[in-house]
Amino acid sequence: MIRRAFLLSVSLILAGALMAQETTKGAPLPVPGRSVIATRYGIVAASQPQAATAGIQILERGGNAVDAAIATNAVMGLMEPTSNGIGGDLFAIVYIAKTGKLYGLNSSGWSPKALTPEFLAAKGITTMPERGIHTVTVPGAVAGWAALNNRFGTMPLATLLAPAIYYAQNGVPINQVTSGLWSHSLKMLSATPSAAETFLIDGHTPRFGEVFRNPNLAASLRRVAEKGRDGYYKGATAEAIVAASRELGGAMTLEDLAGFQPEWVTPISTTYHGWTVYELPPNTQGIAALIMLNLMEQFPLAADGFHSTQTMHTMIEAKKLAYADMLRYIGDPRFSNIPVTALLDKQHAAERAKLIGPRANCSPQPSVLPGVTDAKGKDTIYMTVIDKDGNIVSLIQSNYAGFGSGVVPKGMGFMLQNRGALFTLQPGQPNTLAGHKRPLHTIIPAFMEKGDVHIGFGIMGGWNQAQAHAQFVSNIVDYGMTIQQALEAGRFTKSTFDGCDVQIEQSIPEDVRNQLKALGHDVHTVPLRTPVFGYGQAVMEDGTGVHFGASDPRHDGEAIPQPGPVFE
Repeated sequence: MIRRAFLLSVSLILAGALMAQETTKGAPLPVPGRSVIATRYGIVAASQPQAATAGIQILERGGNAVDAAIATNAVMGLMEPTSNGIGGDLFAIVYIAKTGKLYGLNSSGWSPKALTPEFLAAKGITTMPERGIHTVTVPGAVAGWAALNNRFGTMPLATLLAPAIYYAQNGVPINQVTSGLWSHSLKMLSATPSAAETFLIDGHTPRFGEVFRNPNLAASLRRVAEKGRDGYYKGATAEAIVAASRELGGAMTLEDLAGFQPEWVTPISTTYHGWTVYELPPNTQGIAALIMLNLMEQFPLAADGFHSTQTMHTMIEAKKLAYADMLRYIGDPRFSNIPVTALLDKQHAAERAKLIGPRANCSPQPSVLPGVTDAKGKDTIYMTVIDKDGNIVSLIQSNYAGFGSGVVPKGMGFMLQNRGALFTLQPGQPNTLAGHKRPLHTIIPAFMEKGDVHIGFGIMGGWNQAQAHAQFVSNIVDYGMTIQQALEAGRFTKSTFDGCDVQIEQSIPEDVRNQLKALGHDVHTVPLRTPVFGYGQAVMEDGTGVHFGASDPRHDGEAIPQPGPVFE
């Protein structure tokens, strides 16, 4: 009944508004600009090929997917500091092929214990800042590496960090897209001596192909290589972080750093037309992707057609409803009761889907959940690894906004994240700032499986991520795309939580964009290969012993296969 009424209303509206056009019933599937990578060995997919190659070198030395992921991520922090580094947070999903089990790691740091709404109010701050020392939460990346290494790694951190240390000391050319993103932060990087010394070359951001060196980062990584997590959360690095905070009037202490521990969590999931899709639980936005899929499942998107008006309208409206619930209910589960089960209930989704009407909804409201009691895209990296045995790591790491807070601890070679900007100072909310609390987090790794097929995937980009995940899943499930096609396909994104504004990539047919406008959507067309829609990577295994990789052409990256042992 929902579907028949929906289609009838859409048809009447479009007939009246666009007499000269017919509703598009589905665009042809995209012809990918790149081929899927296939190999019997490992694959590392990342937005920096040099970083991916570091992971391949670890696989060639006998390391597993976890070892390779740590090595790759460390080099990513050097080459793409706009988006990640050891001043930021980390999340991962690990799939162990031998047992078929999934493990989730939440290594998002908490706020300083003394950083409270009252602390900020005493300084005249009544809304959460976007940057600066009061947005700095404890960086979780290094603790995440240590946790992954201790549980699943086969090599010492000194070996895994060797490529990053080498390139930081000796230099590495900066790639094209990354250079452009870097240039956007020139003003902020020029504002303080520490940032300028670390991230500028003779007063300018690195140009495409220019060699960038960061010997201070090499020294910071050496301390981690020698002492593990204590080489970061204690000693010289920790003291430099606290000194920077103290100088700027911040609340960070040595105890805040030393006491932080990442958390192993059980991934949450839903089913979508026979596939199981996994995300990490709150405090991440991953649940929004699953809610969105539950809503989309109520409509025959496969029959409606890829990039048809009906499909696009349904997805955009599902996004609004899913994000309304995420914003209302999600925060740090150690501080409030998060109704995960209720939000992912299929019957609840069926009722909620009735709110998807024939026209754009400009004021989406959250669910009313009996017995259950807000947020501001940003820069992140996503990478994924599969090894020869079929183990998969889906890993995401971020500073939040471009370069993060703007605060560089003196002589350390990295920027501190501004993840705390995501807290609200509005009292009584799941995401209200409190001491030693983790904010609602945008960054999410993902995983999906059906039978013998297992896919590690992710698409970065602030609030773009959950909606991009749902579109990727639909591309695979509803339209039978390869993982490369699913990454390359045109996307929509809506970074706001109300209103009818939506950004749509230019590759989506013009007549569909016009028809969406007729349904009340405030469509903003965005050119191809822009950062608005995020950058993704994916790896897959299908039980045949052959492994597959894909990389988003919107960035500088590649999916790089491990060579066979041809010289042994």
